[in-house]
Amino acid sequence: MKSTNVKRNQTIGYYLSFIMLGMGMALLGPSLPTLAANTGSTIAQISVLFSASSAGYFAGSVFGGKLYDRLSGHPIIAILLGFMALGFTLIPFLPLLWLLVINLFLLGVMQGILDVGGNTLLIWVHRQDVGPFMNALHFFFGVGAFIAPIILAQAALFSGDIKLGYLVMAVLILPVLLFMARQPSPSAPTAAEEAADKGQQDTRQRAVLIFLTAAILFFYVGAELGFGGWIYTYALELNLANATTAAYLTSTFWGAFTIGRLFSIPLATRFRPRVLMLTDFAGCLLGMGIIIFLPHSEAALWGGAALVGFSMASIFPTTISLAERRMTISGQTTSLFFIGVGLGSMLIPWFMGQLIEPIGPQAAMYVVLSALTIDLLVFLGMLRYSQQIKTE
Repeated sequence: MKSTNVKRNQTIGYYLSFIMLGMGMALLGPSLPTLAANTGSTIAQISVLFSASSAGYFAGSVFGGKLYDRLSGHPIIAILLGFMALGFTLIPFLPLLWLLVINLFLLGVMQGILDVGGNTLLIWVHRQDVGPFMNALHFFFGVGAFIAPIILAQAALFSGDIKLGYLVMAVLILPVLLFMARQPSPSAPTAAEEAADKGQQDTRQRAVLIFLTAAILFFYVGAELGFGGWIYTYALELNLANATTAAYLTSTFWGAFTIGRLFSIPLATRFRPRVLMLTDFAGCLLGMGIIIFLPHSEAALWGGAALVGFSMASIFPTTISLAERRMTISGQTTSLFFIGVGLGSMLIPWFMGQLIEPIGPQAAMYVVLSALTIDLLVFLGMLRYSQQIKTE
């Protein structure tokens, strides 16, 4: 019973931490116009914040895994949450773009280490039974991403500024920090488990599977954060929304995303992962098609954003769960996966921002559509390669 209670509290702690992580990932998009005004920057210039945050996330993802392999995980997470609260507090008060860049880079480092840790530690707690817990973990990420734009929008309505919204989110982190600091950390996989895993594939096969997993996450996360980050500006530029309704549009995307992850928890126990993934990709491509081919329709924008968010929901956790079935996941292995996550979150949203001013906001949606199409092709390639391994 004690072991069950410990696992329950550890899992609750990861879920709460991922709500905070989701808030951090979603707050930048609705803030871009205000931050651009605060710093006297253009939209193209302010888009460097995506790159700064993603570069930090990439660095944290690459090097963070080793921390969890060598040190207790929960004190690390508590420290990260503390620095995230500080970073949230500073964002709306920094008057210079280069100060924002530094702050967003450091926040990205914290978020990258936290993301790797949450996924790794949850696998260590639940091992082969991690599937539905992994989907739930990313559901709570969606909860955070859903409420962040709402907090900012309500703060702007109440006080006329986004500063209050950032302060509220910083305060919300503090009780989660205290809760995590009190929970015992799970142990890493044993040497026997690692040895058993190495017998499943040779070094080349394992490396290819890690690369394909990272590639899927590269295109997926780039599309997710690119869409979630730029849909606000897209709606404003095409006069399909004002500042408040554009924030709610962003929350609609993340809200549908959250509902999709909630639905994915029971679905993951009833359907094969490949069926879920193919259905997800079909929904994403359909939603993007609706937005692109009906560019002046508010209904198409809102409906397409909801469909894309709902369909994207289970791609990430299903990809991680598929990887767990094929190899033992250490902190270092998760870091290798998250190299794809970090690069995708850094390059694709930045590329979208570079196209908006010279070409128009529609270019951003074409980038998302292209990324999702390539992602589907990579996933199909991974399925084929896995089948080849089984027949060898």
